[in-house]
Amino acid sequence: MRWWDLEPVLALEHALFPEDAWSPGMFWSELAHARGPQATRRYVVAEEDGEIVGYAGLAAAGGLGDVQTIAVASGQWGTGLGSRLLTDLLQHATAFECDEVLLEVRVDNTRAQKLYERFGFEPIGFRRGYYQPGNIDALVMRLHVQGTETH
Repeated sequence: MRWWDLEPVLALEHALFPEDAWSPGMFWSELAHARGPQATRRYVVAEEDGEIVGYAGLAAAGGLGDVQTIAVASGQWGTGLGSRLLTDLLQHATAFECDEVLLEVRVDNTRAQKLYERFGFEPIGFRRGYYQPGNIDALVMRLHVQGTETH
């Protein structure tokens, strides 16, 4: 993801998450940490016919990764795009030397929960009222990343 992707990314963000969409400033802040030798973020977009149909982001620090966002246009649901985006993030979690990756997912988003479970994420708790303004709880999930041990 680059700065010129933000307008279509924000349009998709608002279409998919109308109540709790990220602001432009939130994306700018994340992208500021996604380049260079000190990068701690990985943000990607997926395009089809020149149109952004998905995006994802990961933050990493101190051996811990956090899936910040994954979004797939509704017309792409069921195509495996979410899996491809998550695979990219997890490959970069390994590159960032993360031992584990956390994420929050809405308790009412069973489609996303099933995706994360297929990748080995396990529920570890809840964050009450995490998604505002709808006051929706988040399920916290964790994945232990393989291949990060030193031998």
